[in-house]
Amino acid sequence: MSVSKEELAIIGSGTMGHSIALSASIAGFNVKIWGIDDNDIHRGKQGIDEKLNLLTTYEVVDSNEIKNIKERIYFTNSLRECVNKASFVIEGIPENLYLKQKMFQELDELCSQNVILASNTSGLSPTDIAALTSYPERTVVTHFWNPGHLIPLVEVIRGEQTSEQTVNRSLELLENLNKKPIVVQKDILGSIGNRLQYALFREAQYILEQGVASIEDIDKAVCYSIGRRLSVTGPFMTADMGGLDVFDSISAYLFPDLSNHNKSFSKIKKLVDEGNYGQKTGKGFYEWSQQQSKKMNKEREQQLIYWLKRDLEEEKEQK
Repeated sequence: MSVSKEELAIIGSGTMGHSIALSASIAGFNVKIWGIDDNDIHRGKQGIDEKLNLLTTYEVVDSNEIKNIKERIYFTNSLRECVNKASFVIEGIPENLYLKQKMFQELDELCSQNVILASNTSGLSPTDIAALTSYPERTVVTHFWNPGHLIPLVEVIRGEQTSEQTVNRSLELLENLNKKPIVVQKDILGSIGNRLQYALFREAQYILEQGVASIEDIDKAVCYSIGRRLSVTGPFMTADMGGLDVFDSISAYLFPDLSNHNKSFSKIKKLVDEGNYGQKTGKGFYEWSQQQSKKMNKEREQQLIYWLKRDLEEEKEQK
């Protein structure tokens, strides 16, 4: 099947669902979104409006295109209507294995055998998600990173029975959505991005617990050094450019001293036990006033949009 003819259906109109749908519509795809009820659909539509306003403000999207983009997105609270005629379904419901298994079982019955069933899970196994389906070879994980309309990476994760055709169609579709897909060849816990992210987070917590530096200075150490560099060169290219002899030498004496802690550290555990979850509760490692939240959300969006515009410019030059 030609990817240009893929008919998309998104299951879930929450944060990730409507963001993925927006990415698809901007790329020229018609897309249906299933919401659990009218309130869920209203929040999804509101989220799309807010994101489009931001994208037009920063000239990522032409304001004259807003009407066409919105017309390509259709919301429904009927699952059957949503997947009717779909050739590629992306599920974005809450991170609960039981819920996802039941949803995929239902999708397996509603969709013909050639329809790809993809999950946006950030950590659950595609093999486990497909456990109740009759055609596990057409199940795959397509892990979009939040915010889904701004982050280019999508991890395509194979289950134990995922077919080569399923992977290839997923890659082609995602490239047509102007994403940067990568293939995770094995069904490994946390895939690639989260394993790297949490390795860094573990060491950051360890440094804090040892009293080596403050929370603010540990964050600065990342933002103003490796954070700047890693946006251009990943860990392997960074090592090549720095000299493998140097990296090998440092690894030999530093690796034994790095944290191998296998559970949450005391400071984060205390915060969670006290109900302090970060930005969403007003307190975490940092204090989050409404003004601070607004400021940091805006700064992050500006940086992500800067890189998104650079990516789009590079793609135009390559064409």
